[in-house]
Amino acid sequence: MTTTIALAGKGGTGKTTVAAMIIKYLIQKQNSPILAIDADPSANLNMVLGVNLDWTVGKIREDMLKQVQSSQNVRGVARGSVGGGLSKHDYLDYEIHSSLIESDRFDLIAMGRSEGPGCYCAVNHTLRDILDKLSGSYSYVVMDNEAGMEHLSRRTTQDVQHLFIISDPTQRGIVAAKRIVELKDELEINVEKAYFILNRVPGEIPPPIQELINTLEVPFLGPIPMDDNVMNYDFSGKPLLELEDSSPVFQAVAAMLDKTLGL
Repeated sequence: MTTTIALAGKGGTGKTTVAAMIIKYLIQKQNSPILAIDADPSANLNMVLGVNLDWTVGKIREDMLKQVQSSQNVRGVARGSVGGGLSKHDYLDYEIHSSLIESDRFDLIAMGRSEGPGCYCAVNHTLRDILDKLSGSYSYVVMDNEAGMEHLSRRTTQDVQHLFIISDPTQRGIVAAKRIVELKDELEINVEKAYFILNRVPGEIPPPIQELINTLEVPFLGPIPMDDNVMNYDFSGKPLLELEDSSPVFQAVAAMLDKTLGL
């Protein structure tokens, strides 16, 4: 059975850092590969994981539509074929598996940019089917999302067992988190459990921020402290997977996952 872990929050709150810490934790706890999905259009999860990114699902979709548009009406995507006599499904399946970045500890796929102009319904339906089957072969899937979580509702039909909503200690970040809490009930998929995490906390949580946290209708797992080592890794381009186990950031995330995942 696949356990899907998703992260969401306002841009710049450190979702990708937390995603890297979750993957680091799962690597230490699991023998089987983990699938990381970068569902943020900025696509930088690969950098904190220390792998190169050459291809995204968005690029595959755009390239396929260009092929189809050059020979027939876009509506033909739903039933037509592409170059080499491949069916639409077989072409996308091949390209997605080719774009998968494989390592001995985890695999990664990046969604890339969202749709441009044109009809994408048939293509997106096929992509969802292929990505769901791909995800089903992993014990854990970790998905780093954009704030609106569009990829959760439009890129997968699988349920999400754990949604971690991330904010920094700012009122703007927590207001965005509150909107995400409300949005999760509007998604086309089921979010089984949702939690709130306050990231990059320099000391004690300020009382006005704590008051806002108390208004959220999800459990508060606690703060992740500010750590200069994380910034130093970012400045040097060093993968966060190599962050020391003694790091207060990793220790905080690991404690939260011990509590929520029970591994």
